[in-house]
Parts: sequence; structure tokens; C-alpha cells
Amino acid sequence: MDTRQILADLRAERDRIDQAIVALETLSGIAAPFRDGAGMPRKGGARHMSAAARKRISERMKEHWAERKKKVGNGRHMSAAARKRISEKMKQSWAERKAER
Repeated sequence: MDTRQILADLRAERDRIDQAIVALETLSGIAAPFRDGAGMPRKGGARHMSAAARKRISERMKEHWAERKKKVGNGRHMSAAARKRISEKMKQSWAERKAER
């Protein structure tokens, strides 16, 4: 018998034994070990979220951002006096640059 044939037969036998082990572990509730693809979890692929879960997450995030806005504000408020002061300073700066030319 050829060595290649012996190896092929042994690998086939090993695969059959691995499948039997996985089947027995599944029946008894034991987690299957990861070996040669037997019992391996599916990799990649799209994960889907139910509409209810998506809605729950959306509502929770809206609450989160509303609370954060209450605590912090949006940080962009400037009094009219401050705005006027900055405007006057910029006009003065532009006038000085124009005079230098």
C-alpha cells in the first residue's frame, strides 16, 4: 500500500472520529473544542439587529445626548457684549494691517 494512501485513510478516520466526538459533546452539552474546523464558530458575515433592539438603542442614545446637552450645553454661547468686543478688535486689527500697506 502506498504511503499517501495510508495517510489519506488515517486523515479520513481522524475526521470521522472528530465528527463523532463533536456529536457526543453536543448531545451532552459540553462545548466542542476547536480542532480542524470541527465545532468552529462561523467567522465574519453580517450581524443583524432586530428592529426592537435598534429602537431601544436609538431611544437610549437620544436620552444620553439630551442629558449631556443639559449638563454641558453646546458650548457656543457668547454674550452680545463679548461678540461686539471681538468685532471691534478685529476691525481695529484689519485697519492697522491696511494702514501698514
